[in-house]
Amino acid sequence: MPELPEVEVTRLGISPHLMGQTLSAVNVIDGRLRWPVPNLLEKILPGQKVRSIERRGKYLLLEMDTGYLLLHLGMTGTLRVLPSGDPLKVHDRVTFDFGKISLRLHDPRKFGAVLWHPKSKGPIEHQVLLQKLGVEPFSEEFSGDLGAEVLYRHSRGRSISVKQFLLAGQAVVGVGNIYCSESLFLAAIHPAKAAGKLTKPQCARLAHAVRFILQKAIDTGGSSLKDFVNSEGDPGHFMVQSKAYDRKDLPCKECKTPIKKIVQGQRSTYFCPQCQKR
Repeated sequence: MPELPEVEVTRLGISPHLMGQTLSAVNVIDGRLRWPVPNLLEKILPGQKVRSIERRGKYLLLEMDTGYLLLHLGMTGTLRVLPSGDPLKVHDRVTFDFGKISLRLHDPRKFGAVLWHPKSKGPIEHQVLLQKLGVEPFSEEFSGDLGAEVLYRHSRGRSISVKQFLLAGQAVVGVGNIYCSESLFLAAIHPAKAAGKLTKPQCARLAHAVRFILQKAIDTGGSSLKDFVNSEGDPGHFMVQSKAYDRKDLPCKECKTPIKKIVQGQRSTYFCPQCQKR
């Protein structure tokens, strides 16, 4: 599933092509995504200009003249910038044409989303899907000692594992399954430790690890386990450098102890029992 790094890589890839461009046509090929694609998009978007392209959690936010397009890649979605004349492919769901180029949402499993938030309904932060998201890992709110404070405050009284706490995204967004294992390894925290038992020093190490791992993933183009490619069609290379994820029974790169695998909330977790003692 594309997580924050993959979505950020996509944003960085499409922005140079789309910023300031005017939409010439929208084609909803198959609008049966996670939520139905609004039919009005084909009528109201042509003639509107792309004013900004931002990211909130795993949502891409394209600011247009009268509102915001919210794009989500779901489980298997990708956004590609292609020549408008290129033939459509199976599983292309929505196309946004900008004259000679086309932004295409390709989504085999149809868990992605294309939504519209008109400016008449208020700031984009008021959109219901964005209201409960935690802080952004690269924001001022999560920088330095503030990141440790965010994790410590939100984890008090929580009996769920620190792995599930991070995945929930209510304290900090974007730490998907792969990046949970890698962040907890870097912070030397056992994934099954109760979130409420995290100490302030552990929260400080974890906040630093989250920022470091997510930035490293962005720098290497994200993770490509199955379907993810960037806007140019290239896979990500983060998994080549992983120290815990998908390394069951392989020697830990720090202490040579075999990496263990457990299942938490139906998701695989990888850790070193020596470096991440409970």
